[in-house]
Amino acid sequence: MDFRHISIQGVGEWNEDAVIFRQDLQIYGVVDGATSLIPYRSANGETGGRLASQLIKKYFDQLGVEDGHDLETHAKKANAKLGEEMRACGIRTDRKSELWTAALAAIRIHEHHIEYVQAGDCMVIATYRDGSVRVLTRDQVAHIGEESLAIWKQGIEQGIHTKEELWDTVKSRLLQNKEKMNTPEGYSVINGLPDADNYLEYGKINRIGLAGLLLATDGLFYPQPWPVQEDETGSPEERLLRRVVAEGLEGYAKWLLDLEQDDPECIRYPRFKRSDDKTGIWIRF
Repeated sequence: MDFRHISIQGVGEWNEDAVIFRQDLQIYGVVDGATSLIPYRSANGETGGRLASQLIKKYFDQLGVEDGHDLETHAKKANAKLGEEMRACGIRTDRKSELWTAALAAIRIHEHHIEYVQAGDCMVIATYRDGSVRVLTRDQVAHIGEESLAIWKQGIEQGIHTKEELWDTVKSRLLQNKEKMNTPEGYSVINGLPDADNYLEYGKINRIGLAGLLLATDGLFYPQPWPVQEDETGSPEERLLRRVVAEGLEGYAKWLLDLEQDDPECIRYPRFKRSDDKTGIWIRF
């Protein structure tokens, strides 16, 4: 097997992504932390999103080789650790606006199958020796994000052409979305509360014909032009995977960074940050 991984900081003060890379246990994962609406800073100045992603990474980094739990159990244990840390830091965990949260996608490679667990919008995408692409996970945040992006696009249509002004149009909706975390009407995310355990997705696939696996945070997602270009074929996940196969993980990331640099106001490719943190693991079998 061949492994490649990257974690590139975006425009934020901290890289709130993290990489889980335990070759001895054959456990690999990507984590995308999200800062609370009510700001929190550690003694080192770290944001809640940074603390959440690093805490989850630390949990997996400290696993012993004798630990035989499945990935779903490990994700629940990491979630509980996050809750303990927030309470120790004085976070009022009954207020969603104060919670440190994180999306997660992790896999464990077994002899005959691949085990995975996921929350939020981190993704796992597989490719096979026949060239086909299979998306193993569901972007749990996409439907919420599309509602907010619709407001962003409406602002562009009304003549707003700076990212700061566009942000003002959508900020209240983003605040409302936080109240929907880990509810049937909302989205899944690891947030230190027991409710998060109810919305983890977990499963396994066999390794027959498997050629590669890509794990990615949303900062690596294939950019969606607006208006949509009719010549684009395949789903965004398929286009992402095929580009990584063709150019490598680093090559794809460089292409994406250049594209973002050429669209600083987030108009041609509507998004909420000029450049988000980008973390991925590319495994070839």
